[in-house]
Amino acid sequence: MGSFQCFLAILGLVLLPVLCISQDTFTRSRATYYGSPNCYGNPTGACGYGEYGRTVNDGQVSAVARLWRNGTGCGGCYQVRCIYPPHCSNDGVNVVVTDYGEGDRTDFIFTPKAYTKLANSPASTEILFAYGVVDIEFRRIPCQYSTPNLVFKVHEHSKFPLYLAIVIQYVAGQNDIIAVEVWQEDCKAWVGLRKVYGAVWDTQNPPCGSIDLRFQVSGSAGLQWVQAPKAIPIDWKAGAAYTSAIQLT
Repeated sequence: MGSFQCFLAILGLVLLPVLCISQDTFTRSRATYYGSPNCYGNPTGACGYGEYGRTVNDGQVSAVARLWRNGTGCGGCYQVRCIYPPHCSNDGVNVVVTDYGEGDRTDFIFTPKAYTKLANSPASTEILFAYGVVDIEFRRIPCQYSTPNLVFKVHEHSKFPLYLAIVIQYVAGQNDIIAVEVWQEDCKAWVGLRKVYGAVWDTQNPPCGSIDLRFQVSGSAGLQWVQAPKAIPIDWKAGAAYTSAIQLT
């Protein structure tokens, strides 16, 4: 499906508002887009989000380079608007970072679905796609999902009961996960998980029984540890996603 066809296909959709706007100042940069057969994201993106990374925020997602921050930037939300007044919408697009990608002095490489939102009309959409790279301004904004609770996804590469890798999904607010630890009952201590890549954390020695996690959050409230008792059940399975009772703001 072509880029302009993607625009026409989404005109009739009613999208849930999943992001809200902060009052931070905008930064100038550039943005482009990458090819996608269905206008959605990449299920093999460098954040390790899988299918979540393809469809979160209705596919309005982006790869970044400078904002990647060794994977800590995964899941960050940004408002981006282009600065060609005749062609650009006032609000632009709100995107979620799900991948790493370097462009021609760009900070964002959008899915076609996200890039379309920069324009103010179908005619302008064609013009922006023809440009390929556009000047933009952006700011970090808090994420606010229709799914309010954190989800602990067991990565597909996990092997019960010997190897566990996890990804934390639906991190709301303007928060970054910078460390994850697991409770080891045998030694009565919190033990750090290894950051594998992107937003994927793992351990070669997962505890028996249900798994207690805690993670360090960097956000508007500063640094804080958030504990998740029995975050992952005793009979966890690779590929399964477990919803917690935790909500970040």
